[in-house]
Parts: sequence; C-alpha cells; structure tokens
Amino acid sequence: MGKSLHIGLIGGIGVAASVVYYQRLCAAVSALGVPLELTLVQADVQELIRNNLADNRAAQADVYARLIDRLAAAGCDCAAITSLGGHFCFDETVARAALPLVSAVAPLDAFFAAEGLHRVGLLGTRVVMRTRLYGQLTRTEAVALDAETETLGQRYQEMAVAGSCSEADRAAFFEAGRRMVEEMGAEAIVLAGTDLNLAFDGTHVPGYRVIDALDVHVDLLARLATGRAAL
Repeated sequence: MGKSLHIGLIGGIGVAASVVYYQRLCAAVSALGVPLELTLVQADVQELIRNNLADNRAAQADVYARLIDRLAAAGCDCAAITSLGGHFCFDETVARAALPLVSAVAPLDAFFAAEGLHRVGLLGTRVVMRTRLYGQLTRTEAVALDAETETLGQRYQEMAVAGSCSEADRAAFFEAGRRMVEEMGAEAIVLAGTDLNLAFDGTHVPGYRVIDALDVHVDLLARLATGRAAL
C-alpha cells in the first residue's frame, strides 16, 4: 500500500450532503481498518447557487481556492467538493488550488463502463442535467428530461437548501426516474446530486436501479485515505 492521505472536504453545499459524505467516508475507511484523517471546511450554499446559476466560474473557484488554502494549512494532502453541482468550476478551481482536487465526476465514466451500462438517466442540478455531467462521460450515454430540467433543478435546489425532502419531492424524483427508464431506455438512474439521498433514502423502493454518484466518489476517497489508491 501507498501513503495514507489526509482528506480535505469542502462542505456546506448543502448541509445534508456534507453529513452523508462524512458518514459514508467514515464507514468506508473504518471497514478497511485504517484511522481516517479528515478536515472539513464550510462553504456557503447560497453563494454557490448564485455563481452556479450565473455560470460565474471564476468567482466560485476563488471561493474554493480560499477554502482549500485552509485545508492545506490544516495538513490535508488533497481536497474534494461534496457536491456534483459544485463541480461546475472544477477546471478553474484546479488552476487556483493549493492541493490536488479529487473529482467526483471523473470516476463515474469508468464505473458505468465496468458495470456494463450503456445508457443512464441523470437527476441533479440544472447544470448537471443540461450538460450531461459536464460532458465528461465518454463510454456511457447520459439522458435527462430536458423539457423539465428547470423544474426538476429548482425542486432539487430547494430540497438541498432545506436539508429535507417532502413526499411531493420524493414522488417527483421517483417519477422522473421512472420515465427515463421506461421512455428513454435508461438502464439505471444516477443520483448526480449529492442531496438526492434525502429522497432515495432506502425507505421507499423506486422500482428501478439507482446509482448514487456519491458512493463512487467516497470509494475513491476511502482508497486514497488508506493508501490503496494514489493521486
């Protein structure tokens, strides 16, 4: 094994996403029998939303860079953004960051291919759905309900900010997934928004395969944290 890394997380976007990242990363590293070194810093979800909707990548990258400076000062070896929607300025952040930035998007293409998936449906922020995960999937086709991107994106945003999911929200997301499976040929629905774990929490069965992109990211971070993967 290689060197175990001190993981830095940019949280707060939103709070529920930060909590589930922390829970799942702690559990994954504990299962591997290695102590976890982790530092979490807090971003502002409202600031992120404003910059995301305005596609103000430079401004948000500057915000992230300042937070990553704090993580570097705390001794972190790498950093990760706990929001797929927050990856809209990933390249701009990499150019400013004092630490290596571990993408949540990059590992997905290889994961889908390894699972033998040819087409997946996306649920998440407006930008994630509209850009098909920022155009970074090359081996698997992604589909979304383009005519409803604004409505679904707004519903997702409100749920993420509230940190809770209503039954109406859950029904809307489950139905959107069902339509992508039945009408668009999606072989699985990807939760490409970290806070979607509030809706797809295991207490209700949607009736189709669901892949939480968060789990793929956490798996990589756990392997980095325990020296089983390298940057």
